[in-house]
Amino acid sequence: MKYSSLVERIAGESAEVWDIHNEARKRFENGEDVIMLSIGEESDETTPASIQNEAIASIQRGRHHYTQVVGEDHLRKAIAKRHQKRTGQQISLENVCIFAGAQNALFSVCLCLLEQGDEVIVPGYTFIATASAVVAVGAVPVIAEVDESLGLSPRDVEKKITPYTKAIIPVHMRGIPARLDELIQVAKQNRLRVVEDCCQSVGAEYKGRKVGTMGDVGAWSLNYFKTISAGEGGLVYTDDRDIFERACLASDPGLPMWKTADHVDEWHNEPFPRQTYRASEISAAVARVQLGKLDQIITHQKNLKDAFLSELDESRNYIQQFVEDHKGDTGVSASIILHDQEMAIGYAHALQAEGVDVATVYNDGFPDRHIYSYWDAILEKRSPHPTGYPWKDPAYKGKVEYSKDMCPQTLDILGRTLRFDFHMNMSKEQASLIGTALNKVDYALGG
Repeated sequence: MKYSSLVERIAGESAEVWDIHNEARKRFENGEDVIMLSIGEESDETTPASIQNEAIASIQRGRHHYTQVVGEDHLRKAIAKRHQKRTGQQISLENVCIFAGAQNALFSVCLCLLEQGDEVIVPGYTFIATASAVVAVGAVPVIAEVDESLGLSPRDVEKKITPYTKAIIPVHMRGIPARLDELIQVAKQNRLRVVEDCCQSVGAEYKGRKVGTMGDVGAWSLNYFKTISAGEGGLVYTDDRDIFERACLASDPGLPMWKTADHVDEWHNEPFPRQTYRASEISAAVARVQLGKLDQIITHQKNLKDAFLSELDESRNYIQQFVEDHKGDTGVSASIILHDQEMAIGYAHALQAEGVDVATVYNDGFPDRHIYSYWDAILEKRSPHPTGYPWKDPAYKGKVEYSKDMCPQTLDILGRTLRFDFHMNMSKEQASLIGTALNKVDYALGG
């Protein structure tokens, strides 16, 4: 059944609600798979009966119970079970909360940790959502350089710290963790909070630990560009009970009025009025099944990346992106950094002639929307308030200035970087051929 048809059927459903609910719940508890869909895969024209029943039950539960927790509790348990199986470490069920979107998740985390007038250091290579979440709670983003890891530069973070700095947000870009040991050390020395933006690295590990579990709190994205997808959504996970509860309350300020969630016996924090960012139970149901596919997806991507890397000859004119933990990245990308930008453009054109879809990450076009120089709303300090909040808020005592060329190291590195992407529709043979093409171009142009 097509999804649109399913929605029409649900909208007009008048059958026995509890019969549908009980049957779907029974199948859910038996661990029945409900959907097969992930980034890079084509979806079927039909939907398995199990997802039809679960979707119908989820939506109709919403009609009778104002609650987000039934589907979420299944998702929490699945995450906890997978985490313990993979790492041997237990993670308590109350530590995970699902949101309608990843920026909602980041915003709610910032709401838990920041106050008006705080400064937060973010990398110059990430989506604008990272900085926007900071602005949304009245804090001020400070943009720092990235280095050859394509993640936040610990050295530049130290330079950007002021008396008003409250937190740093390392972003694990394109499946590869940032330099966490160094960044966390800098944060500890300066008593800063660490928010790990893991939206592009769902399932990645850093020296044997899951990204997102080393800082104060981590966030996932579940939109259709990411490793696993629920169509749209975000997750927050943390060991800090207060951060977790306040994030939950930010997602649904009315939650304690309607139900004590299965994962919360008693709320320790008082609810507060905010916008509502609740995810639907359908999103949680799909995410739960997608989580079961995460290992398979990452294994395939890593096999592709290994096939590409093993094909490469000794380079003549480039270095590979710095990856601190090769075992821990998700295999979704591999990047090379040429010695100068003109040469990088030449390599890109030659690779395109070989049939490889690649370009420099930063150039005169608009190849990658994850670069700070495209954040016009931030760079121009545009505010929804006539007061110029948060930059002109009396609570802010600092002075931050932005410009499109304020992070020259970031633009230089990205202007010399070529990124190769790997996905579920690609074979190891195709990945090897990309490596062969790079060898050919490097031999011809590398001197």
